[in-house]
Amino acid sequence: MPQQQFSRARGVLARRCTAVVQARWFAVTVFSLILANAALLGAETYSGIVAGWQHWLRLAEHVCLVAFTLEIVLRLAAHADRPGAFFRDPWNLFDLAVVLCAFLPVVRENTTVLRLLRLARVLRTARFLPQLRIVLMAVVRSLPGTLSFLLVGALLLYVYAMVGWVFFGSHDPEHYGSIGRAVLTLFLLMTLDGIGDAVHGGLDISRWSLLYYGSYVLLASFVLVNVLIGVVITSLDEAREMDGAAPAEPRPHADRTEPRPHADRTERTALAHRIEEARRALDALERELVRTPPPPVDGTRRRIPTAQRRD
Repeated sequence: MPQQQFSRARGVLARRCTAVVQARWFAVTVFSLILANAALLGAETYSGIVAGWQHWLRLAEHVCLVAFTLEIVLRLAAHADRPGAFFRDPWNLFDLAVVLCAFLPVVRENTTVLRLLRLARVLRTARFLPQLRIVLMAVVRSLPGTLSFLLVGALLLYVYAMVGWVFFGSHDPEHYGSIGRAVLTLFLLMTLDGIGDAVHGGLDISRWSLLYYGSYVLLASFVLVNVLIGVVITSLDEAREMDGAAPAEPRPHADRTEPRPHADRTERTALAHRIEEARRALDALERELVRTPPPPVDGTRRRIPTAQRRD
């Protein structure tokens, strides 16, 4: 009996907190607090504002922390009857970690870490912006392909840097005097910034430099960059499909309270049709029984009148 009362109390608490968390005003309030937190971080970069409003800035930070703590408590209470669903959502885990870290003594005493933690709250805007959430999911899904791209790009840079050091190291030591300088020069040339000056300087050394720079620009600036763009776009499409195909969070409590007039009317109509069909089947069976009388008990064949036989 106490167990049933406890389960019933958890269900009531989850229903009430779910109604609050899913309300539009709640989402707007939390989103506004996140933007206010970002504005406070920007204001603290001005020494004049910090000197004149230090007390009020600290008070505003405490208010934001209390509000974010209350929000995460409400989200936890909304999953009181199913706690596992809360921890299966990565955004819930991120929000919980950001809020809990602010109460750690090591974090609170370190100003730099605390500011970085407050800056992480700005990323929570992705919860309220579906398009931004899809972009972040696409970035995460593109990491394996991006790592492969970086590996191929690093290998290409190293090979071309070694070739550049061999051919241009003695003539242009400022750009190709070592492998590090050559890698830095080629990395900047990947954006096609200063490629004209590099080609003209290479032509003064050898005409084969045109082939060197032309092949490098073709591979690095066109092929590799387009491959990276293709990886990101593919991951973006996959993230959009996952976000569209993701099942919505179950709302068992809302289904109990919200009326369904259209569904009830459809069910009543279907039930009425079934009852009418059953009545017709019973009437047809009754007429058939009246038409065909039962056989006599003594086993002799009963002669059916001609009129009744014709019927």
